[in-house]
Amino acid sequence: MPTTDEIKRRIEAAVPQSTAEVEDWTGGGDHFRATVVSPAFDGLSRIQQHRLVYNVFGAEIGGPIHALSLTTRAPEQA
Repeated sequence: MPTTDEIKRRIEAAVPQSTAEVEDWTGGGDHFRATVVSPAFDGLSRIQQHRLVYNVFGAEIGGPIHALSLTTRAPEQA
């Protein structure tokens, strides 16, 4: 089962110049909420921003990571 620290590290390693805050939403280790800020999101739609993050986890979404709720934005939107 992934941890909040592991999810944070993976997002920050994959999304350029990002900072991520991740919390275990339900305490069960499979529902997470993340806020991700990155200049890579500049000019992208919200759907495109979320896809960048979801692509980090691929098939894990819906599996070990049952749910990942995202808030994404570029730094000037933060």
